[in-house]
Amino acid sequence: MRFSTRQPVDPGLPGLSGTARVDRRTSALVRRLKPGDVAVIDHLDLDRANAEALVDAGVAAVVNASPSISGRYPNLGPELLVRNGVVLLDNVGPDVFTAVNDGASVRLHQGQLLAGDTVLASGTRLGADEVKDLMEEARSGLTTQLQSFTHNTTEFLRREQDLLLHGQGAPRLRARTQGRPVIVVVKGYDYRADLRRLRRFIREQRPVLIGVDSGVDALIAAGHRPDVAVVGEQGLAQSGTAAEHGQDVTDKGLRHAREVVLHADRSGRAIGSDRLERLGVRTQTLAASGTTEDVAMLLADVSGASLIVTVGTHATLDEFLDRQRSGLASTFLTRLRVGPKLVDAKSVPQLYSGRVRLWHLALVVLAGLVALAVAIAATPVGAQWWNDLRPHLTDVTDWIQGLLP
Repeated sequence: MRFSTRQPVDPGLPGLSGTARVDRRTSALVRRLKPGDVAVIDHLDLDRANAEALVDAGVAAVVNASPSISGRYPNLGPELLVRNGVVLLDNVGPDVFTAVNDGASVRLHQGQLLAGDTVLASGTRLGADEVKDLMEEARSGLTTQLQSFTHNTTEFLRREQDLLLHGQGAPRLRARTQGRPVIVVVKGYDYRADLRRLRRFIREQRPVLIGVDSGVDALIAAGHRPDVAVVGEQGLAQSGTAAEHGQDVTDKGLRHAREVVLHADRSGRAIGSDRLERLGVRTQTLAASGTTEDVAMLLADVSGASLIVTVGTHATLDEFLDRQRSGLASTFLTRLRVGPKLVDAKSVPQLYSGRVRLWHLALVVLAGLVALAVAIAATPVGAQWWNDLRPHLTDVTDWIQGLLP
């Protein structure tokens, strides 16, 4: 029997209280979460991208029906949650979805999910120490995951060798990309901080800005207009305001981008492409398997970019394996293809100090002249010159003071 209550939890009861928001799909639930909610999900091996979305939504707690760390590989989501103070009640079982209604007032206390004094579900409270121990155990599963990853990489290369090796099938962009730096923005890991790091680079170098799915809106929120929007099925799943809190690009973002490239599957189809037609957005299509962020990087490379700076993308081995997707094989091969041009946004401030301004040169010249004057004044000839010039400088000073009221 499904338990439902919309009565507020007694504030005198112990534990953390909040409103339950229930959905087996974490990505769908994120769109309707509010600060202080208790997110009830069913997410085996919670990845960092979804955990970051939960943190950004301001949840107070996460109740997971499945193990957040199963031990198959060291996924990064639970560590992010507990580091940001989110209570994580783990592995409570699937019956939680028949016990709790969406919108019910609940509380978490001593490893239990309750409504009043009624126990709805029980699990394991994961803190920083517990997550650390589980992550250490999970690292033993890396060998199996790497074998699977290698197989998927081989299959992807076989299917997409024309695009990867020769750039065949990539559309011609209207944006002038040849010989220019390109920034590819994904609404992923630390994307806000990455965009802040790039402010000076963007202002001075005027790179081509490519937004991937909701990365289009991330650029707009940072005060930039995307030159190119590369969108796939994941980015087109929702429309309008429903897209504002998920990984989907908003209607505003699609209209604001100077041009749009649709990432379709190998047959040329993409779920949600009718949304582009309804908005009247003209698009070009790139049909390829793999992830949309990789398609964007390949597109930049094929279009002649001199440098590709990535924002919010996967950068480490843990991040490659984190989402347990065969599509990450495309990430590995794409980075091999564009490797000489590829720079992570976090490295740009260390490599780029900015343009030399005229006042910089003037300051250097002035400092040099002062140093030269001091050196000359220290010589006997310089001392004589100074004695000869002193009366004239006194006259000039007196003249200037006479002009002042």
